[in-house]
Amino acid sequence: MVVVAFPTMEALDSFMAARHVAERPTRLAHNGPVNDFASLLTPEGRALLAEVRGTDPARELAVATRLRRDHPAALVSAALAQARLRERAAAKFGAADAGRMFFTPHGVEQATRTSVAAHRAERLRALGVRSAADLCCGIGGDAIALARAGIRVLAVDRDPLTCAVARANAEALGLAELIEVREADVSDVDTSGHDAVFVDPARRGGRGRIFDPEAYSPPLSWAVAAALKAPYAALKIAPGIPHEAVPAEAEAEWISDGGDVKEAVLWFGTEPGAVRATLLPGPRSLLGRGLPDPPVREPGRYLYEPDGAVIRAHLVAEVAAELGGGLLDGTIAYITADEPLTTPYATAYEITDRLPFNVKRLKALLRERGVGILTVKKRGSAVEPEELRRKVKPQGPHSATVFLTRVAGAPTMLLGHPVEGP
Repeated sequence: MVVVAFPTMEALDSFMAARHVAERPTRLAHNGPVNDFASLLTPEGRALLAEVRGTDPARELAVATRLRRDHPAALVSAALAQARLRERAAAKFGAADAGRMFFTPHGVEQATRTSVAAHRAERLRALGVRSAADLCCGIGGDAIALARAGIRVLAVDRDPLTCAVARANAEALGLAELIEVREADVSDVDTSGHDAVFVDPARRGGRGRIFDPEAYSPPLSWAVAAALKAPYAALKIAPGIPHEAVPAEAEAEWISDGGDVKEAVLWFGTEPGAVRATLLPGPRSLLGRGLPDPPVREPGRYLYEPDGAVIRAHLVAEVAAELGGGLLDGTIAYITADEPLTTPYATAYEITDRLPFNVKRLKALLRERGVGILTVKKRGSAVEPEELRRKVKPQGPHSATVFLTRVAGAPTMLLGHPVEGP
């Protein structure tokens, strides 16, 4: 059997650059990528997309060879690449929507997860927003969420191919009447007729992720200026943004989905200076109260691991107060308490053993307990989880969780297990 590694990240871009004038003599040379993408929207292109859907990567070469007997080679390659992109996009958009939508490699990478986009759209709808300008709209994921919330959207992007894909997605999902896609530089767009502005600056460059907000495209300062001109605005930013970079006029919200931190949002026209952590699904939202840092105390019977959005939002103190607990160490976001309380903002573990950092002692303890499934969590430790597993070689029918951390500055191992819900 021949296994083919299909280049999903680059195949579509390569296809866009291809020229097959013999098969399409009327092609406009100056706008090749858009016209090449348009071939996927023809009856022939759509039929190919349906035929290659769900193709096993190991069979792609054979499938491509067969289809090229009756179809242009570049169109077959594009259909296969699009099928792979749709499979990747299912994690963000769901299989039903992703199976009807169109993507580019960059678009899949940058698109907002549907649950997060829907949360933002619902907040705007609840504020009374009926029209919004989506600046830097990409392939249209946020515009789709806004339209599904009943908000009329002007979706703007300067890239012709990206606009073509966003327009096709609005059509594919039956939202074309609510979404106008405009090819333009966002700085040239008048947003004064809209109730809200949404900006999703590009945060990736040729060398990967961009961490300086002023290196975003457009820069954060430009996005803030655009936001301040509208009654309401939401700016999507990286969750690692320093708190000191948040404008005084903004509310800052950190969002996680299923325990994974996805993004931060700066809201304008809501609660200036407010800080919140929102957990999806739900949503469950924790609003900061400006509490002082929790006290450092000896480990209790229970350890609580706050959700990543809570940590990013610097709201560990609020959760510690809710639990009546303190910190194991003043620099580490592990909460310890004496009671097994339930909170949506942290995962609870019952601690059975505490020992100083010593791999041999841990290995002996795990062997004594018959632990073969070991979950390793660390905070404040340089030891890698896989390295520890290799050294302790867990064996047995039982499971446990070990925390590699510090207690009042001392390297410590805490062994326990998750507390089962009510």
